[in-house]
Amino acid sequence: MSDVLQLVDARLRTALGEPDARAAVTFLGTDRIEVLRFTDGDVVRYATLGMSAQPMSDPTAVLADPVRGPRAELLITVRLGRVAGADLDKVLRPLAVLAASPQVEGVIVAPGGSLDVGGPLWPGAPFTSVLVAEPGGLVEDLTLDEPMDPVRFLPLLPMTPNEAAWKRVHGAAQLQERWLRHGTDLRDPLRAGVPLD
Repeated sequence: MSDVLQLVDARLRTALGEPDARAAVTFLGTDRIEVLRFTDGDVVRYATLGMSAQPMSDPTAVLADPVRGPRAELLITVRLGRVAGADLDKVLRPLAVLAASPQVEGVIVAPGGSLDVGGPLWPGAPFTSVLVAEPGGLVEDLTLDEPMDPVRFLPLLPMTPNEAAWKRVHGAAQLQERWLRHGTDLRDPLRAGVPLD
């Protein structure tokens, strides 16, 4: 594990406690991505570990900078109860795929963006994509030595296909405002889509 990942692991433990499970996924041509599970009562959080080992780089750049560039890890929070824990744990593979997307597809993952997983986030989930939210609420940014950018811990908010399509037209801020106005429980693993009329 690189020095950066050791620091990230320590930051996650400080913010979320000890993980009660972890799994590793390796995709051809990419570094290993781990997904850690943190359970707190009826709330379970999944966090990636490995995405921040390399900075994300502009896919149009001729050479990727091995030091400078945005670094991030992904977090998703779900409330237990309406879905079996074993089914929720199947989110780890789609989450690892999203965390590997900067290496595989040259994607820069940033707040306001959306990421599609091409299928349900877990068995029976009404969500096939996520909205990348602003960092800093649950896990604070991790400052690294200059000239490296800090590691940002980006929350992912599950979106139904209709919400994702609406977001593409109206933007992330409008969708988040609509969720807020309707009191949407974004941690509910089986919630219905927000009214979009």
